[in-house]
Amino acid sequence: MDERISNFSQVASIRRYALTEGAGSGLKVIDCDNGNLRFLINESKACDIMQLYHQGQNVSFVSKNGFCAKSEGFIKRFEGGMLYTCGLDSIGARDGYAIHGTIHNLPAEIIRAECNEYGITVESIVRDTELFGKNLVLKRTIFSEIGGDSISIKDTLINEGYSEQNYCILYHVNIGYPFLGDGAKIVADVKSVVPITEWAKENQNNVFLIQNPVKNMEECCYFLKMNKSEISLTNDGTGKRFTLKYSADTLPCFVEWKSMASGDYALGFEPCTTELDDLFNYKTIKGKEKIDFSLEIKVNKV
Repeated sequence: MDERISNFSQVASIRRYALTEGAGSGLKVIDCDNGNLRFLINESKACDIMQLYHQGQNVSFVSKNGFCAKSEGFIKRFEGGMLYTCGLDSIGARDGYAIHGTIHNLPAEIIRAECNEYGITVESIVRDTELFGKNLVLKRTIFSEIGGDSISIKDTLINEGYSEQNYCILYHVNIGYPFLGDGAKIVADVKSVVPITEWAKENQNNVFLIQNPVKNMEECCYFLKMNKSEISLTNDGTGKRFTLKYSADTLPCFVEWKSMASGDYALGFEPCTTELDDLFNYKTIKGKEKIDFSLEIKVNKV
């Protein structure tokens, strides 16, 4: 360690605590600060990333619901957050299933939470099981170098049972104010754009543009067929760029969610295993099989 440092927390830190007030009371949080990026991990909710800050400035979208410890219905519960994992039973809105599935509401078992000169590492396990049914485990490793500008998320889905099981997964990555603002632009190598609703079709020419909030504006969603598994949001006003990379081999589909409504101002990048609605299809995992997924979230100056 550098001779000028008395305690490594002067450079970077990891702290674990529980929220004590309001709807979030009881949530267990792992607060990670690498000296450049600070990110809050929700131990109580699948080890998802609640918020991300770059040099003290918020990057992520947090809905008016805030962070809730209880399992309310999706509309009352969805907090956004930097990363909200959807699945494994369903994604999107499907009859007979919770919107975007149930895995986000499952608490994580923390295997490792460590900060040292090499970086910050958090390893966890989430179990999605049923008596006489599925025995699925999602093992997650989150890593960020000290002073670095990126966070890597590596997930391994393991079927610890003996029978083949259906699964689906969608990574709901959400950007909000002040990173999101008028004049920001989405940059991606896209083969095609398919609007999901009539309103999205009417606004397809603006699929890669961000505008100022508009009162009561309807959300837009698009299926993007990507030539390259990478997408960025650049904001010349803040002088920063947000980039998401993901494993295209196991996440072949991609959804862009854009809400330009006043008070619900958000942008979602959503790599997933299947398209939504009528195009939904499960993937399968054999007994004892393992399948890997990866994301990299990066924030840097333009």
